[in-house]
Amino acid sequence: MKFHVITFGCQMNVGDSDWLSRSLVAQGLTPAPENEADIFVVNTCSVREKPELKVYSILGRLAEYALEKPDLFIAVGGCVAQQIGTKLWQRFPLVRLVFGADGLAAAPQAILRLITEPGLRISLLDFTDTYPERQAAWPEETVPAQAFVTIMQGCDNFCAYCIVPFVRGRQKSRQSADVVAECRELAARGAREITLLGQNVNSYGLDASGDGVSFATLLHRVAAVEGIARLRFTTSHPKDLSPEVIAAFAELPALCPSLHLPLQSGSDAVLRRMGRKYDAARYLRLVEDLKKARPDISLSTDIIVGFPGETEEDFQQTMDMVRTVGFESGFSFMYNDRPGVAATRFAPKIPVEIKAERLARLQVLLDDLHTAALAARVGTRTEVLVEGASRKPKPGRPSWRGREPGNRVVDFEYAGPGDPTGTFVTVDILEAKKHSLRGKAV
Repeated sequence: MKFHVITFGCQMNVGDSDWLSRSLVAQGLTPAPENEADIFVVNTCSVREKPELKVYSILGRLAEYALEKPDLFIAVGGCVAQQIGTKLWQRFPLVRLVFGADGLAAAPQAILRLITEPGLRISLLDFTDTYPERQAAWPEETVPAQAFVTIMQGCDNFCAYCIVPFVRGRQKSRQSADVVAECRELAARGAREITLLGQNVNSYGLDASGDGVSFATLLHRVAAVEGIARLRFTTSHPKDLSPEVIAAFAELPALCPSLHLPLQSGSDAVLRRMGRKYDAARYLRLVEDLKKARPDISLSTDIIVGFPGETEEDFQQTMDMVRTVGFESGFSFMYNDRPGVAATRFAPKIPVEIKAERLARLQVLLDDLHTAALAARVGTRTEVLVEGASRKPKPGRPSWRGREPGNRVVDFEYAGPGDPTGTFVTVDILEAKKHSLRGKAV
């Protein structure tokens, strides 16, 4: 049978979907375009309200395919599945499997069972006490040059605005030997860049599932794997960013000079209400130490606008922090209540028109900083790990696309020989576009 996977949300979900797709292929199923699929897997996100609403919309749209395929069914996984659970069966009859993050490991076998038992429905929503190790699935001999490795699941922080601990459970670290073994296997199959994934990678190993190996130690062990030329990680919580991890940026040549470090707010008063457990001064010290360890580091962030009780002064402190740090890019959002989180009880709520106006101002600033950061790269030479052909090549000028160490997208002219996808190409940066760089292979 043929399947199609649709993914919403974070890089964790992307990594989960990649594993699930490989597992289904290993079980004999075939990936297919949406209009040819017999089985749909929708991997969902409920961190914000808008992605959740998109899920409902797409489930309704997918139901139209059942008019021509009466055996078609849908599996819904991820945060919305954990949040809504089997109630999805009532609203969307074609949904026959719901699974949360801890149920992912069992999802492939559940899908196979649903194929042979048409009247069955299955829920995999129980949380586990330890990381549910997944069976390795490598149906292909080689893998893409860029690969993702999950090192932990869940979160123990319970920030006042965040639904993650409720839909992904408490923090559970993988055994370090299993992480390193997976990285070694990926490198042997052609991966050259590894991104380590977790809700809060900096607290890896600090939970009961850990084996005593810290995140800094894990970075050193993965960087030592033969064949891995680049190493990244996401996401980091500032309160757990240790001096040893900061030092790793100076000590490990493979560790890329790029870090996503969510700020959320520049106001100490708002940070306290959020339960972030750091203040602006602590965050700025981390930035200073990171820039000392790796002067060329590129910093990105997350910011929430309009958290309950946020004043104009609070917002201006956020704007000041963004300028002071000089973030190269950022994801910014208007605060919305999520089910069950502490902030639903906080007051006063900020009117949507004020939130929207503040968000617009912040995004102008972030865009200006991004533009300046890209412009500063013009005239430099860099190494690009090629991901594939450019999306909009100029006629008669073959071009390719990839990322440089700072995680900036680079389109570049390359006349050959051959297809450079999956290899490193030296590129001179000639131009800065709105969201990317353009250059020419040396």
